[in-house]
Amino acid sequence: MSKRILMVMTSHDILGNTGKKTGMWLEEFASPYYAFVDEGYTITLASTMGGQVPIDPASLTDDALTDDTKRFSDDDNAKSALASTIPLDDVKAEEFDAVFYPGGHGPLWDLADNELSQKLIEDTLHSGKPVGIVCHAPIVLKNVKDTSGDYFIKGRPVTGFSNTEEDAVGLTDVVPYLVEDELVKIGGEYSKKGDFESYVVESGHLITGQNPPSSRPSAEAVIAHLSK
Repeated sequence: MSKRILMVMTSHDILGNTGKKTGMWLEEFASPYYAFVDEGYTITLASTMGGQVPIDPASLTDDALTDDTKRFSDDDNAKSALASTIPLDDVKAEEFDAVFYPGGHGPLWDLADNELSQKLIEDTLHSGKPVGIVCHAPIVLKNVKDTSGDYFIKGRPVTGFSNTEEDAVGLTDVVPYLVEDELVKIGGEYSKKGDFESYVVESGHLITGQNPPSSRPSAEAVIAHLSK
């Protein structure tokens, strides 16, 4: 039977009080999506509100495009799927073999403190199934607990979008949370590579990636777990 992957994304499209649009970073969806598609996995797409996932306009510029985002732009089936995601409250963790969270700035607003997302991650990790999370999306771990009630990442190696990367994109004073700071605050053993260098950290079934270039390697780590 084909492995069943759930990809969970933001529905938030406003970048703080800047008046600019944000959302999901396309590379962080497209690269893992095609990694999973090419393995023959069955993929379900969900978002906090359901329906169309907003795509950060900055992720559509020429310098942000990759082979996978170009493949997406020619893929009517994938575009249709991204326009008709199921709402998070319709998701049941037991129906999937793994969960993957693409980033973008949107999750900082609508997934950071989302109780449905928290329960989904806890149920998936506690049942020994992999969870992959990249870039800004590791903010979803800020309330996730282990079976004893401690923060799940306390004492565990983890990564995510760094403070220096946030500074490089000029949004340190705009975002509600700095991913690096929040992961450290709850006891995560945060590490990083240079700005926008690919970097993936594994801690048991939890897989985190630092930034957009880490998205496909993070998905490949999930695939490796599912292949064991």
